[in-house]
Amino acid sequence: MCMVIFAPLFAIFAFATCGGYSGELRVSVDCANRTQSDLRIDIGIAYPFRLHQVNFDVPTCEGKRKENLSLIGDFSSSAEFFVTIAVFAFLYSLAATVVYIFFQNKYRENNRGPLIDFIVTVVFSFMWLVSSSAWAKGLSDVKVATDPDEVLLLISACKQPSNKCMALRSPVMSSLNTSVVFGFLNFILWAGNIWFVFKETGWHASGQRYPQEPMEKQSGSQSLNQGGYNQDSYGPTPPFNQQQGGFGQQPNFGQPGGLGQQNYNQARYNQTGPTSFANQI
Repeated sequence: MCMVIFAPLFAIFAFATCGGYSGELRVSVDCANRTQSDLRIDIGIAYPFRLHQVNFDVPTCEGKRKENLSLIGDFSSSAEFFVTIAVFAFLYSLAATVVYIFFQNKYRENNRGPLIDFIVTVVFSFMWLVSSSAWAKGLSDVKVATDPDEVLLLISACKQPSNKCMALRSPVMSSLNTSVVFGFLNFILWAGNIWFVFKETGWHASGQRYPQEPMEKQSGSQSLNQGGYNQDSYGPTPPFNQQQGGFGQQPNFGQPGGLGQQNYNQARYNQTGPTSFANQI
């Protein structure tokens, strides 16, 4: 939710404060001959800070002749890189917001949406760090190149002791400082969102299941051991009749004609049978 709300806003502040910048510095050259002086020399600077293309005319204090000078340095690469990352991050965050709200099912289908979102978030986090660092260094160089005292060193008339040169106004850099701050805030925001996007990919949940597998296997082996113990302890036992020395015979306790009666009849038969057969002969 924080990503959806703050990412577009932070990106807007980043590229607006840098890409929309324009400033001005002012110096004065007071020649020994006052008629040749120029007490208000305004030098404008703006994005993308190709300072070597910023030209201005200054008096030479040698008649009415003037010389054309330019500032030193080209810092457009770091500034344009920073603004480009900010613009693309803004567009992607808007697209992601639309997908989160209106296409949530498509986003989660086959885990493709979270995976792409995770990769893009990591890339933008890295690019925000690189571009913000590069622009911070570029801004520091811009401040040095546009310092009025440094500009006065470029004017040949200011090298003559009889002439007086003064720095009247420095360019206001507060919005550029704000752009650097928002650049690093964007990096923190995108880097912090990596964790939340990572959980959407499903890798986080699968990573939590793997440590539980040994416990599950251990519990399963314990169940098997318990099952084997129960089978050995309470499984089928040899038939009772085999323990009694017979097979298929079932004892009949408490009933007439049981095992005791059968043994008695068998013994009586053995005693009377041969005697009766001899009497018949």
